[in-house]
Amino acid sequence: MANDFNEPISLFITWTTYGSWLPGDSRGWRKWMRGERLPQPLLEDWCRDRMTEKPVRLDALQRQAVEEVVREHAEHRGWVLHAVSARSNHVHVAVTVVPKMSQAGSRVADGVKRVRDELKANATRVLRRLERPVHNEKVWTKGGDIQVVETNDDLEQVVIYIQEAQDRMGRDE
Repeated sequence: MANDFNEPISLFITWTTYGSWLPGDSRGWRKWMRGERLPQPLLEDWCRDRMTEKPVRLDALQRQAVEEVVREHAEHRGWVLHAVSARSNHVHVAVTVVPKMSQAGSRVADGVKRVRDELKANATRVLRRLERPVHNEKVWTKGGDIQVVETNDDLEQVVIYIQEAQDRMGRDE
């Protein structure tokens, strides 16, 4: 991730609800900085056996609340939000930001992770305050996938994927 710390970066961020898409998943999975990974049934079973709570699935009102808080947070931070879609088991966000560095010597990757983590934290907060709150201690899986979007054409494809392709593929599961 090359950046002089003052230039905007467009990001495609995805994170999943707790227990809904485990490492090793038969649908495939992504690992930070390593990309697509093949299914690994033994790893998936191992992760499932170590879960401490039931998987989280978001209902329509919860998904709406997550999308709204993502919009609010992006506006508050001065980020350009291109698209957001909260599904029953994951959230997609396309956003352009200038990553904040917490201290001298910070890496751009740290600032990018901070963007994802702020969005997840605000989503957790709003889910806990709803009339039907999420009670799990763990709402989301650890981390999440962050891809830098290099070109405007790529950004357009990401936005289409977030806004339309998920529905066409029946990806509310």
